Amino acid sequence: MTLLFLFLGLVSLTIVAGALTLFVLYFFRDPDRRADVQEKDVLTPADGRVVGVWNLESGENALGTRAVKVSVFMSLFDVHVNRIPAGGRISRISYRPGAFFAANLDKASEKNEQNAVFLDTRGGSRIVFVQIAGLIARRIACWVGEGDEVQAGQRFGLIRFGSRVDVYLPEGSRVVVQPGHNVKAGKTILGYLP
Repeated sequence: MTLLFLFLGLVSLTIVAGALTLFVLYFFRDPDRRADVQEKDVLTPADGRVVGVWNLESGENALGTRAVKVSVFMSLFDVHVNRIPAGGRISRISYRPGAFFAANLDKASEKNEQNAVFLDTRGGSRIVFVQIAGLIARRIACWVGEGDEVQAGQRFGLIRFGSRVDVYLPEGSRVVVQPGHNVKAGKTILGYLP
């Protein structure tokens, strides 16, 4: 009888370990994506669900001017590799430590740990995209540096286990996604620059 319990325990442990391994492999998947984009196209930088689109006044956002903010929440089941929304040059990167509220809440944009990437596009516009850590995600990875020339759809970072990316577009940009839309990083058009 003891051998039977030992055997059942080992089988159970093997099943749990196998399930965890499969989940980690699934979570860190990184599908190859190619998008045919024009100069004014802005791709979504994250897989997930659009949780908000806001028009902001000067001083209320990372651009410092009137802007449109689009927030994408990444659940545990979305791809967490982040991609560059438009081609251009990285002019600044700004990391800020913070709290770890649930990333689907509005206050996550203001309070949570985050990494802001400032991009000067080839067309002369400035876009800011902000990686925001969530309740479980406590690690933001950014693989680009200031001065780097980047392409739309290029991988630039990763946020682990449920997080958010906010994108700030200049006033006059036309956003084509709405709250509730499911989007794919480097594939879905988020909007168009002025």
